[in-house]
Amino acid sequence: MLDLAGGWTLSDESGAHVVPFDLPGDGVSALARAGVIPDPYWGRNEYDVRWVSERDWVARRSFTHDGSAAELVVEGLDTVAEVRLNGALVLSAANVHRRWRVDVSAALRAGENAVEILFRSPVREAVARAARMPFPIPYQQVNGPIAHANMLRKQQCDFGWDWNIALGIFGVSGAIRLEAVGPRIGDVLVDQVHSASQVEVQLRVHATSEDVTASLCGVSQTAPVVDGVALLSLVIRDPVLWWPAGQGAQVLHDLVLTGGGARVVKRLGLRDMKLVSEPDAAGRSFGVQVNGRAVFAKGANWIPADALFGRITVEGVRALLQSAVDANMNMLRIWGGGRYEPDWFYDLCDEMGLMVWQDFMFACHLYPSTPEFLAEVDAEVRDVVARISHHACIALWCGDNELIGALTWFPESRKDRDRYLVNYDRLNRTVEAALLDTLPGANWWPSSPSPGPLAFGDAWHDDSSGDMHFWSVWHEGKDFDHYRDVSPRFCSEFGFQSYPSLTAIARFADKKDWNIAAPVMESHQKNPGGNARIAETMFRYFRFPVDFPNFVYVSQIQQGLAIKTAVTHWRSLKPHCQGTLYWQLNDTWPVCSWASLDHGGNWKLLHHMAARFYAPVLVTAVPQAGGIVLRAANDRPEAVTITVTARAAAMNGTTRDLAVATVTVSPDAAVQVLHLAPDALGPDEVLAFTWAGDAEGGDVHAPKPWKAYDLLPSGLAADIRQEGAEWKLTLQVKALAPFVAVESEVPGRLSTNAVTLFPGHPTTITFTPEDPSARPTFTLRDLHSATYGG
Repeated sequence: MLDLAGGWTLSDESGAHVVPFDLPGDGVSALARAGVIPDPYWGRNEYDVRWVSERDWVARRSFTHDGSAAELVVEGLDTVAEVRLNGALVLSAANVHRRWRVDVSAALRAGENAVEILFRSPVREAVARAARMPFPIPYQQVNGPIAHANMLRKQQCDFGWDWNIALGIFGVSGAIRLEAVGPRIGDVLVDQVHSASQVEVQLRVHATSEDVTASLCGVSQTAPVVDGVALLSLVIRDPVLWWPAGQGAQVLHDLVLTGGGARVVKRLGLRDMKLVSEPDAAGRSFGVQVNGRAVFAKGANWIPADALFGRITVEGVRALLQSAVDANMNMLRIWGGGRYEPDWFYDLCDEMGLMVWQDFMFACHLYPSTPEFLAEVDAEVRDVVARISHHACIALWCGDNELIGALTWFPESRKDRDRYLVNYDRLNRTVEAALLDTLPGANWWPSSPSPGPLAFGDAWHDDSSGDMHFWSVWHEGKDFDHYRDVSPRFCSEFGFQSYPSLTAIARFADKKDWNIAAPVMESHQKNPGGNARIAETMFRYFRFPVDFPNFVYVSQIQQGLAIKTAVTHWRSLKPHCQGTLYWQLNDTWPVCSWASLDHGGNWKLLHHMAARFYAPVLVTAVPQAGGIVLRAANDRPEAVTITVTARAAAMNGTTRDLAVATVTVSPDAAVQVLHLAPDALGPDEVLAFTWAGDAEGGDVHAPKPWKAYDLLPSGLAADIRQEGAEWKLTLQVKALAPFVAVESEVPGRLSTNAVTLFPGHPTTITFTPEDPSARPTFTLRDLHSATYGG
């Protein structure tokens, strides 16, 4: 094997720019490193660097080879590209989602060889392909400031989204190498048939050797390769199973495959993963069952870790995924406008117990159904499924993101619905057929959101069946309480925006631009009306912040309250509701968005709150016409017994007892614990409740908007001490202090944040800096100081 990664040279079609180009990597990052363009994330530079995507670019390098027979392997070739070897065209490609393997023996020579990749302008290619369509194929302009992303099998958000920068990038995101022609073990398709005390692991191994031997958990078998495939079956007695996070251990076993001198190792988790969606009295259920156990899905939607894939690292992604696990998540939905992640991403999810809802890469636009386009889709689906389906983390395959809804978004499709419905059906059936032909036992879901197979209803407002996207609170401006007006079977998208943290803002804006109406700040808000909606919501729930830093803080508090309202209520509906995946976990660049993690991985206040509202055992307050009900939800695989105590809390921090009850909650269940009468709380009191026993926790519920309460100066004070690499902040208050937050200007992790404090109950928060030698400066905030000043 000859690795062609490393130093290349990149030049544009005019010859004006020639810069070093490290592959894997993207051209925009290379140009920025070379100083040809400024950092596209800073200020309003985005608009000054879009010219890059409007040109063709060529990457070149030379290498020495012995001239023997070889294949060129390229992964993540982005996107419309031609590869030439010693001047001979060896590959024409137009799909970033596929792997490419071509025999280049005839073009190789002994000694010095030259290879070049021509990257066609994705902007020009998209426009040209749109012009060749037999009828118009609309794209959503809000999510596509660069036109016609839907024409290219490219990461759709590269052309912009309502949270992403629009750069139309190019490059190679994966491996590029030469491999000697010879025996090879390729993709491994795995089917697991579980029964009492055993699992039969059925393997379809693609190989070029005469036979293949498979070994797993001490069991081995050899089978011949026929028409490029070896079929094997290994029966494992008393298997040690893989479980999602929070349900058991993530045990992985080495599957060793050998043949003709080739050797491949795949790590398998033995588990029985089922998507359960069946008609019932309410409509149609939707949930995941693992090893016979219903598992409530808790998590978020995943988008690419960076807008520039050349800046993505394994270590950075590992930290993002670990943050998901640390917030008690067990599932991520890989959203259909990004990319199929590399193999190592799914390895990490296997290890961490993060189930993956895998969208196919179609989102929010309409798409062609020409024979050429569908043939490319067919090949893409087969390639991706063969590459990643053996991973234990893969929970289900979903045909697309919001393409059913998109049928109603454009004048063309509203006017001629039949044509565009058939157009969509051809695409969706191509995806389904290729998936099930490649992996017959796959957990398939046609679209998200969807009421079910061949159902084309409004899954944004109908909560009775399938999975739901619920955007009425953000996009329609409804109150947070509206989350309690729906009872989804599984909510796979819902969200509320906030500003990124001050440390993230400092990475793209000078302090003179720290104003929500500043052009720089508006250019880092890609959702039309987003800044106004954040501000309007503050007027609804809070007294207005005293300055910009406190505006950022309150924006994150209200984001957390919105998502907490939804998640806690929907968890209280178990088993009617079987999952909540909020939009979104991460950001692709520093931007105002729905993410709970800043670009770079810092925890916003929502993520700290998620660690609490996604806790395995939760008690939540549900306001009703007849008062307030406290309900307990249990996600643990065993029953829990807890004692819940409810108190009324005044603004000075004094409390009075209201009620106490002990309850046992079965696995995967939610039960009522206490009912409080409408007059249980005084006009200036909030509800404080705690639980103890098999699980511990506490929360505060304010029946009215926080602006309606006359908060008192909290007297918030901190005793700060360093203990080794950690910093301990012991916080005390003199009055009720909602949403006490600690900020540090140096990167690191806080043990908790956005906590409500009471007098006489000091709380210690630990800060661990990324750099153990760093000496952080801390800023403390609470709701009174943020909105009253002082």
